[in-house]
Amino acid sequence: INYNITLRPNLKSFTFGGNEAIKVRINSETKEIVLNTHEIDISGATYTPDNGKALTSERIQSDKETEVSTIAFSEPLASGTGVLSLEFAGTLNDKLKGFYRSKYTSADGQEERYAAVTQFEPTDARRAFPCWDEPALKATFDITLVVPSNRVALSNMNVISEEPLKEDAELKCVKYATTPVMSTYLVAFVVGEFDYVEGKSSDGVAVRVYTPVGKREQGQFALEVATKALPYYKDYFNIAYPLPKMDLIAIADFSSGAMENWGLVTYRETCLLVDPQNTSSNRKQWIALVVAHELAHQWFGNLVTMEWWTHLWLNEGFASFIEYLCVDHLFSEYHIWTQFVSDTSLPALELDALHNSHPIEVPVGHPSEVDEIFDEISYNKGAAVIRMLHRFIGDEFFRKGMHSYLLRHSYKNTLTEDLWAALQEASNKPVRDVMSTWTLQKGYPVISVTSRRDGESVFLTLTQEKFCADGKLPASEATTLWMIPIAVTRASDPNKIAVEALMDSKTLDIEVPKVSTTEWLKLNPNCVGVYRVNYSPDLLNLMLPSVSDKTLPPLDRLGLQNDVFAMVQSGRSSTVEVLKLMDAFSNEDDYTVWNSINGCLGKLNQLLSHTELEPLFHAFGRQLLSKIYSRLGWEPIKGETHLDTLLRSLVINRLASFDDQTVISEAKKLFESHCGGTYVIPPDLRAAVYRAVALDCNDKTFDNLFKLYRETDLHEEKDRVARALGSVKDANRIAKVLDFALSNEVRNQDTVFVIISVALTKNGRDIAWDFFKTNKDELRRRYEGGFMVSRLVKYISENFSTEERYQELEKFFAENPFPGTERTVQQSLETVRLNIEWLARDLPSIQTYLTKRS
Repeated sequence: INYNITLRPNLKSFTFGGNEAIKVRINSETKEIVLNTHEIDISGATYTPDNGKALTSERIQSDKETEVSTIAFSEPLASGTGVLSLEFAGTLNDKLKGFYRSKYTSADGQEERYAAVTQFEPTDARRAFPCWDEPALKATFDITLVVPSNRVALSNMNVISEEPLKEDAELKCVKYATTPVMSTYLVAFVVGEFDYVEGKSSDGVAVRVYTPVGKREQGQFALEVATKALPYYKDYFNIAYPLPKMDLIAIADFSSGAMENWGLVTYRETCLLVDPQNTSSNRKQWIALVVAHELAHQWFGNLVTMEWWTHLWLNEGFASFIEYLCVDHLFSEYHIWTQFVSDTSLPALELDALHNSHPIEVPVGHPSEVDEIFDEISYNKGAAVIRMLHRFIGDEFFRKGMHSYLLRHSYKNTLTEDLWAALQEASNKPVRDVMSTWTLQKGYPVISVTSRRDGESVFLTLTQEKFCADGKLPASEATTLWMIPIAVTRASDPNKIAVEALMDSKTLDIEVPKVSTTEWLKLNPNCVGVYRVNYSPDLLNLMLPSVSDKTLPPLDRLGLQNDVFAMVQSGRSSTVEVLKLMDAFSNEDDYTVWNSINGCLGKLNQLLSHTELEPLFHAFGRQLLSKIYSRLGWEPIKGETHLDTLLRSLVINRLASFDDQTVISEAKKLFESHCGGTYVIPPDLRAAVYRAVALDCNDKTFDNLFKLYRETDLHEEKDRVARALGSVKDANRIAKVLDFALSNEVRNQDTVFVIISVALTKNGRDIAWDFFKTNKDELRRRYEGGFMVSRLVKYISENFSTEERYQELEKFFAENPFPGTERTVQQSLETVRLNIEWLARDLPSIQTYLTKRS
């Protein structure tokens, strides 16, 4: 019912002591109380029934495997309410979870110090205090922290008293107001040295952004986003933010991007801090999205919480959708919905085409299984499916349904069905039936379209089946059907929907009236539907001219290109078809479309780097990008759009990877001036320039990159340099970069990304794999499962393309399991198998095509 917790972290010995009085209700007489603990020692336990005498426990047993402690009493505890009092101690660990330590440098740069911070989602509150650590077991919390008097101490609620400790003047005792009823995974506390900027939202909520000491101005942008996002959500959900304050804080060592603890949201520095001189536009846009995402959770997740981790996607998919609504409202110049498709929908479609994918809703048992579903499916497919639903019922009914859902279930827990019920009531549409086909089945459909003319009308025949990345549909899935909201657009009015229908059977015929013989028809305008389309050649050919002259809207150009690429990967079409289609994009000038093409070029580049065709493919890529490169150049053009700024660095980065000598030599010039202090590379171009010079570097450049890394104290800049270092080509330098990744110069949270940046290169792939095998025990010790190691396993293994490597990967992971990565390993093996088949199928025809072109 209530936890009254006092914690005393020791920032020198990395330990903490604590005591808690938990108000509990015993439902039926028992001699044992069982609750969650992990790496905590309980030294004493008593139970005092209301109006009764205290009973001391006779035995306390902890089980490491199940993460529970059993407290046994000599006589039965009667049903009713009482207080369980516990004394306990634990370690401020270095594993980025539970109550852990985070290293930072003092403001004068002279001393290494540590902060104590928390990360409890999904199941690590039990590392900080004994509790019933499940989302549905909500309670109120009274937190007290005893900390050094010169440190900032924060928790979910506002401070109600702060006074020096009587027995030790160097310590202070800070008490916080009682929280609302909430889940354990949302409790948080931070103890360290911070500056802050503060403001008030228009509806009166006090907002602070805490930054490292001396960097308070870097919190200004996030403060601006947060103070505007809170009233936006209040208005959108028609429910006020329920706490008196909202703190956002940048943490030096942090495993994910951010965590939505109620009233005290924690962030990686690179997801919160903006340095106007050194932060790129892309990073700033990302920070706006992350802040909007975490604040959406204050309602959706914190006020109303999923019943169990099976429904995690409700939290994450929803926040990943609504962050875009919010950012679009605050920064219309970002054109953020166009980027939703390339950054959110497409990665989900890619993973979800694998046989080893999983439905949006997954039954979850052990905590290590929870970590594994914090993936593209829960976040990205979840968001894409909600976007499709939002379009299907319309914004007005969506808001109305959201309001009644949040109101009805405030301070409680829900299942996915509760949301469908509220949206169905509001909209009078078959929400539950439609959405169940999207959340309970894995994968998504491909719709094949053919056409026939009848007088002035064209009849489209649509046929759906499950899309499989390898083109092989298992018999067990041959009858899988989805209920698909269908929309069709036409050339005569490309921004207006011509026909809408709900497809609930294997095939569907749609009539489009008054269609001229040269007019194109297209399914899935703006890529709102979560499906692929396979057009008959005649329908596809009608669209191609409008790709070149850009009369087909940008997201439709992107969708067309990406669907054709997916048909190629799955063997339904030949790679040459997609290379020919890409030629139609040589006049393309839209960032989002290029973002998708760039992803496809990157995949083909990975694939062909295993062959002799790489130079030919690089030449093809350089030619494809030449027009857009000469239009954008290196210098920002006065009055250019936000998207053009993002496009410039994308184009330069890709041309460097295609070995474009003009680009590489220009990058070297800029880099030398930058290191010499006569010029500052604009932040938007730095990642591309650093990578270009690393690709073709000598000892001096290599040393200069390390020097930049060591001299900056901006995390974002360190990140850019460290990831660029992965691109070096010489084996000795690659080995140095990998050793650097595991050294104490690189934070644990970043190590993984440095190793991945090596693994993604032709020369680094094998060396990184050997490095991973050699250092498997150290990597396992550092990350103990969790999504960091899943990500590493994915990128280090999925780009191979030979049978020998496939066998080796399979054997290695069978003999050396990494907990929580079982599904990832299966997905990687499946991807390697796809690469093997793709090369076997298409290599000769690619060779003929590229040779002829050159």
